[in-house]
Amino acid sequence: MKIPAENAILDYFPNFISLDQARSLEKRLHEEVAFSQDQISMYGKVLDIPRLQAWFGDGSYQYSGIMMNPQPWTPALLEIKQLVEEKANCQFNSALVNLYRNHQDSVGWHSDDEKELGVNPIIASISFGAKRMFKLKHKQTQAKLDVPLIEGSLLIMSGETQHYWQHAVLKEKINPGSRINITFRQLV
Repeated sequence: MKIPAENAILDYFPNFISLDQARSLEKRLHEEVAFSQDQISMYGKVLDIPRLQAWFGDGSYQYSGIMMNPQPWTPALLEIKQLVEEKANCQFNSALVNLYRNHQDSVGWHSDDEKELGVNPIIASISFGAKRMFKLKHKQTQAKLDVPLIEGSLLIMSGETQHYWQHAVLKEKINPGSRINITFRQLV
């Protein structure tokens, strides 16, 4: 379904894959992916990123001063990648896999607008495990939008979305459990 948002193209598929398939893939991801706790420098301090992550792809990727060197694609990731590429009608050459261990793991407000992603990147985000709220905020009007990323859902952001919107998965008060999110990208 298309989500109406000014200056954005957002396609959301809440039941992209079945609950049984999502749970099976999540289990395999936990077994196959070597997650790490990276650090970021902010305001003169070195801080742990509030989630675990792993980078997969054809090359390295840098954001917020963190150099991500790729791990080899796993069988589960290749299976998921193929499903997502068919739906998005796009070939992806990289993926950032995030493990949100609990309600305190998060990612702050940002846009995926690094030059390596091109002018109008397509970002396909698939979720496994606990539901988390994906928040969007327009950079100029401050309009807000919340999308519940449920288990097995797929959100595709394209067009000028990254130019006009920031997004985040913020800390929550109640622990919904762990969640794995994969964002597929096309590095240029």
